[in-house]
Amino acid sequence: MDRPENVCAIRSVKPGAPSAGSVRDDSLGHGYSLGQLMVAAAAREIHDHEIVFVGMRLPMLGFLVARRTHAPGAIGLYENGVIRETPATELLYTMADPPNLRGATFCGQMLDVMALLQQGRVNVGFLGAAEVDRFGNLNSTLARRDGKTIRLPGSGGACDIACLAQRTVVLLQHERARLPERVAYVTSPGNGKGDSAVNSAGNSIGNNAWKNAGNTSGNSAEKPSARRSEHAWRRAQGLPANSGPSAVITTKGVMRFDAAGEAFLASVHPGAEIEDVLANTGWPLRVAEKLQVTAVPAAAELAVMREIDPQGFWTK
Repeated sequence: MDRPENVCAIRSVKPGAPSAGSVRDDSLGHGYSLGQLMVAAAAREIHDHEIVFVGMRLPMLGFLVARRTHAPGAIGLYENGVIRETPATELLYTMADPPNLRGATFCGQMLDVMALLQQGRVNVGFLGAAEVDRFGNLNSTLARRDGKTIRLPGSGGACDIACLAQRTVVLLQHERARLPERVAYVTSPGNGKGDSAVNSAGNSIGNNAWKNAGNTSGNSAEKPSARRSEHAWRRAQGLPANSGPSAVITTKGVMRFDAAGEAFLASVHPGAEIEDVLANTGWPLRVAEKLQVTAVPAAAELAVMREIDPQGFWTK
């Protein structure tokens, strides 16, 4: 999905900005749920004929929606080694469910699909995380809550996808604790500290070197029209130039990334208060001058979701 035309025009929004109305869901009789809105937003990140690392949960349904609507030529990759040129016809709870294996183009090993990442052939990969920070770095290794450290499952294939996919899209709850200025641990890299902070110290992937880092956005991040070389931090780590975070879809809106690698609010979901979005983000989130309202699910998209997931297992 293209960025807004005004990607270089960023503003700060103070309390008192207008809201877009009230959040709608099926229980209120308005025709769609928040989960369905997020699935539709995820599906629209997929372009026709792209190779997609599908991921788990909502993205599994999002891929099916994309295939059945605007991207019939998209190809799905699953971490367990499955490749599909045709969408599964039943609801998937995990990538290894029989409906995902039956009729698959290929059922191989993890190495087979990871090799496509290494070849630079994966256009977009979907990820989840416990934390995402202002530069799109992901933490799925540990969390610190109420003075305690909680060990999480870890990377799985997420680090490979974040390193090598041309675009990555993250879905998560919009909570201040899950959107810190710096993640507690860099499990999967986004844009590091941003292009303004490329240096040789403290930038290694997978450490906690940023724990005490201050605000590094500086004036240049407020005016990204003064474009520096894109993804300099990623290139300094040896990652492909044509790679990195593209969007973060939350329960309140969609964030995208400027030329310096910093997230900004590109669209707000119908009914979400801008003040609430900012209050529940752990850094001074900037907002696009022409802030969009996230498009509601189209009738065709809702029809696919309701056909495949009639009980709303993933979307209610």
